[in-house]
Amino acid sequence: MTDANPTSLDLPGWRHVYSGKVRDLYRPTDDTQRMLVVASDRVSAFDHVLSPGIPGKGILLTTLSLWWFDRLAGSDGGRSIPNHLAASHVLTRGADGAANTPDDLQNLIPDAVTGRAMVVKSLDMQPIECVVRGYLTGSGWAEYRESGTVCGIPLPAGLANGDRLPEPIYTPAYKAPLGEHDENISYERTVDLVGAERAAELRDLSLEIYERAARTAEAHGVILADTKFEFGIDENGVMTLADEVLTSDSSRYWDAAAWASGTTAEERMASFDKQIVRDWLAANWAPPREGEPPALPADIVERTTARYRELLDRLTAA
Repeated sequence: MTDANPTSLDLPGWRHVYSGKVRDLYRPTDDTQRMLVVASDRVSAFDHVLSPGIPGKGILLTTLSLWWFDRLAGSDGGRSIPNHLAASHVLTRGADGAANTPDDLQNLIPDAVTGRAMVVKSLDMQPIECVVRGYLTGSGWAEYRESGTVCGIPLPAGLANGDRLPEPIYTPAYKAPLGEHDENISYERTVDLVGAERAAELRDLSLEIYERAARTAEAHGVILADTKFEFGIDENGVMTLADEVLTSDSSRYWDAAAWASGTTAEERMASFDKQIVRDWLAANWAPPREGEPPALPADIVERTTARYRELLDRLTAA
């Protein structure tokens, strides 16, 4: 089912508590220590949820998140990063591309959301969106051209759009209330919000995860240009990686060969995400983009689905 509108589902044993642009959260009717995170097929651009959705997107995002959680739990050779999964998910993939799930968890996941849901621990979520940038692009490129900085951090002169930074930088944002935009903030402001110890932990964990993931991606011919993480505190006071992780909705991935050989910014930085949708909407829906956005053409939907699937297949290939 492709659900283009953020409406809740009637899931036996679960009650709906929140819907974002892509994900829906449910709590069990008899246990407040677990939650069900459901990735929909919805796609958004310019702060609007579009129609139709991207068929299979929820499964592709969930499968990629589960694969990265497993890598970061130590299968990449690094130390284990605590994550919010209620138990280990088996990461073999079925014929439809979805990650298989052990019976004890699968029994908790309603059939309507099989393949695109994760059973997770309830956490005290931190109000910081932890952004790490390894390459100069997007809003960072716009700021750099103006002031030579990215989120206030000075960078060397002479960098071009899409260039690799001398080292990854941590550029946190404050997670704004529902309906408002996140706000880039300084590291010092994160100390004010969560304290010095937690602020340093968020920064150091984010940089570690980015660097490990970037090495993995490079081994598969993919560049991880930037990404964002969310963390929460578990019942034992442990900082825990949560929400989605390193998906094409939360990260900017590029083809390494195209980045190296491309002669234009578009060729170098063609991303494995919904950029196709954003580009089409920008060309076919004039500002101020109010009211009902135009429906996405079938070929735009198909091309976007293919980019999401290609990233998953490339990263998880043996």
